[in-house]
Order: sequence, then structure tokens, then C-alpha cells
Amino acid sequence: MSILKSLLKMQKKKVLPFQMEELPDAGEVLKSLSLEQLKGKIRNEFGNTVDLSMDELKTEGKDALLVYLVSMIDTKLLKETFLTSLGGKSDGIELTTEDDLKSLCKEKFGGAGYHLIETFDEVVAAMLNGNIIIVFKDLGKALSLSMGSAEDRAITEPSTQTVIRGPKDGFVESIETNVSLLRRRIKNRKLRFEKFVIGTETQTTVYISYMEGISNKKMVEEIRKRLSKIKVHAIFESGNIEELIADKSATPFPLALNTERPDSVAANLLDGKIAILIDGTPFVLMVPAVLVDFFSTAEDYYQNFMMGSFLRMIRYLSFMIALITPSLYVGILTFHHELLPTPLLLGIIAQREGVPFPAVIEVLIMEVTFEILREAGVRMPRAVGQTVSIVGALVIGQAAAEAGIISNIMVIIVAITAIANFVSPTYSFAAAARLLRFMLIIVSAILGLYGVLIVLVLIVAHLSSLRSFGVPYLAPVAPFIIEQQKDVFFRFPFWSMRKRPGYLKTQNPEKQPKTGSPSPPPMKGEQTN
Repeated sequence: MSILKSLLKMQKKKVLPFQMEELPDAGEVLKSLSLEQLKGKIRNEFGNTVDLSMDELKTEGKDALLVYLVSMIDTKLLKETFLTSLGGKSDGIELTTEDDLKSLCKEKFGGAGYHLIETFDEVVAAMLNGNIIIVFKDLGKALSLSMGSAEDRAITEPSTQTVIRGPKDGFVESIETNVSLLRRRIKNRKLRFEKFVIGTETQTTVYISYMEGISNKKMVEEIRKRLSKIKVHAIFESGNIEELIADKSATPFPLALNTERPDSVAANLLDGKIAILIDGTPFVLMVPAVLVDFFSTAEDYYQNFMMGSFLRMIRYLSFMIALITPSLYVGILTFHHELLPTPLLLGIIAQREGVPFPAVIEVLIMEVTFEILREAGVRMPRAVGQTVSIVGALVIGQAAAEAGIISNIMVIIVAITAIANFVSPTYSFAAAARLLRFMLIIVSAILGLYGVLIVLVLIVAHLSSLRSFGVPYLAPVAPFIIEQQKDVFFRFPFWSMRKRPGYLKTQNPEKQPKTGSPSPPPMKGEQTN
């Protein structure tokens, strides 16, 4: 038995020939690694990936190792600029100490945004962020130079928020480009950007942006706290962040405003809100968000205030049409015939004479069919997507009416509902109306218009209970503050909106000085006061 135990111990101590060499801990400083050890450690970290490049070179009479990921850098810039800089000999500099390395960097890479790093973790992180790393032999620090690839999507007009009058540029997937779009609009030293890295696997860069001296400090700190608490494996889009930081509420309504338009984000920043930018997506989040934000657009402020107010009222009306029109049809035809004029009621009854289904089944068939057509139009290639959705709706609607499955009035109601739903400036808010519409249809079939009224009251109560980063969702309507109604249902003239929204509790409530209404110049011979 003792012999068997001895053999087992020897077997445990035996090292197999194919076993990988034990490398130092990933957090170890570079000073303790030779260039060969570092090469083995990087190879062990990245495996046999084809885009890993490790080149030995000699500069300033010193052996060095150049490592980078080919897929993450601009190789043309690397060849033309930085390798040329490293080729020559610097006067009076011998690379024997860290101070010599600092002097070399100042001489050859001053203004190039270089960094000196000293741990292996920092080397890996810099490579993944599009940097090249130059490690010199027997020196405790490595040189990191930004070489990010310039292959980004060009700035184009936003695809989900079209504009007639106003800037035509939109955010892109590059977070640095998006920051520059905001800097160009707000040339103010108080515009702040703070960086977070979220996602254990994706290491996604996230910025929060706010105006120092305007935004509420407690609100900014709350956003920092919520972002710091996120522990997930991956972040790919702003919707992931929105779901992880929103107030804990089971609601179909969005609690953060997303937009592709830099002018809209800039205006909200100056009002005191906070923007959240995510690398890899053109959609920027604005928090806190209130119900009013989903009915206004930046274009409202680029045209006459009367026209802007009219369009805003159209949006409110369209939201109510999209929400309750099918349920009103079901409730009236099922329970409340007396609400319709007799000629109209007789015409509807005559149309539905051959329809084999009750009104609620008829409505549900058409609504579900239209939702299928809408989804097919979105998912199919753009060249045929619109054709499929439009032609499909016309053909199916006409054929169903001729076959006696639905009535003609039903086609009209579904068409009006769908068009009204498209009026919403924000897709996520329009989606909430689509969900609630089905609930109203079913309740209307059971309880009639009384049920519709009860559900509407419950929706209002639900909206009153919602909070977006502590701000009431119905502010400034509930609680109602008369001084803050200049930009809610109607848009007052631009010169009259002197204060920022009170519900944001900004550090500086005054947005602009009191100037009064612009007046025409006095006529000839008229006295001026």
C-alpha cells in the first residue's frame, strides 16, 4: 500500500511535456519580465489569433518589442509616422533608465498622446483599445501610443429621426466622433465627460456628459453610482444600459430618452440633463426623462412658435388616437350603439352583415396582421421592406374585405391607428402605445367603454407613480406648476423661456436674461422712449 501511495505522489509531481509553461501573474509589473517572457505571456493571453503582431526591433541602441493587434490600429499611420520617428538616433539620450525613456517620449512623441504603462494588465487593455505597445529591454515601463483605426461610418442624417429644418448630422458608432459633435455645438469649458468601462467581456466604453455649474450634482452622482454598480458580461447598445440603470418599475413606458441627434442632446445638456454615450451605437441616452420629452422634437424650436405648438398638439392627439381608437370601435359596436348617429350606425351594420366574427375578433385579426406586416417591413432588406409592408397591407386589407372576413370600416380604423402611431418622434414610446392598445381592446370587449375609462385612469395613475432618477414622470404637469407650462403642451416664444425646467433642480435656474419681445424699429418721425 505504501508503495502505491509513493507512485501516486510521483505521478502528481510529474510535468507532462505538452503542459504550458507557468507564466507570472497577469497583474505583475513589466520590470520583472524579460522580453521573451513577455512575448510568451502575450501569446498565452491572446492565443493563436491571426491579428496579433509581435516584432522585435532596436531603437536608440536598445532592444525592444513592438506588439499590437492589426485589426485595431491604422497600419498606414504606424508605418508612415511612428516607425519613422523611432528609426533615428536621439542626441544625448541613452536608454538606460526610466527618466531616459521619458525624455525620449517628450522628444519624439510629444503631442501624440503617449502613455507610460508598467503592468501587463495595462498592456492588454491598451492593445484592445487600439494602441501599439513598445517595451524596451531592462526598463520598468512600456510606451503606449494611440493608433486607433480610422475606419468608421461617416456622419450622415439620422435614419430614425428625420428633420425638415435643422442640422442634418447624426451620431455614429464611434464615441470619440460623438463627443466631437457635442463639443462643436457647446463651445464651453464647463462641458464635462466622464469615462466608465462596463462589461467584463466586451469592456465597452461609456461616457456621461453634463454641464458643470448647471446640472444637479446629486443627480450626476446618482448616475455615477448606478453605472458603477453594473456587473454584466457584455454591453452592445444603449438599450442595455437603459434597462440596467432605470428606476425599478415594471412599465412599458421608456424611462430614458434616446436620440440620434446631436442638437437635441446639446439642448438637453444646457437645460441641465445628463447624457450617456455608449461606444458602438449612435443612440445617446438622456436622463432624467419625463412624459413631455417624448412629444417634443428639436425641430419645434427651429420654426415659428405657433407652428411648433400646433405640431406638438398633433402629436398628443395622434397618441390618443393610436391608443384608444380600436377599443372605442369595439366598445361602441358591442355595448353602446346609441353613441353613433343612426345613419352611420346603419351603414356600419350593413357593412358587417356578412362578417362572421364579432367586432373584437375582427379588430384583433387586423391589428395582429398589421403588426406582422410592420415587423416584416422592418426586418427585410430596405429595398423591398417598404414595398412588402405597404403592398401587403393594401392587398390583404382589400382581399379580406371582399371576402367578407372584415368590414371596410375596420380597414379604415386600423389604417388611421397605424398612421397615428407613426407620428410619435420616439420609437420606444410608440411601442408602449402598441402594447397598451391590445389591452384596451380586450377590456373594451368585456366591459365596454366603462372598462376603457377604468384602464385609462389606471394608466394615468401608473404614470403618476413612475420616477426617472427621482423625477416625477408627469412633471411639470403633476405636480402642476403654472410657471413651468411654457414648453409643455404649447411652445411659448423662444425669448420668453428664461428658466430651465424646475423639476431638474439645476444649480443655475436662469437660462437666459430677460430681454422682452423683439419690436420693430420706430417709424420715421416717431418718438422713441
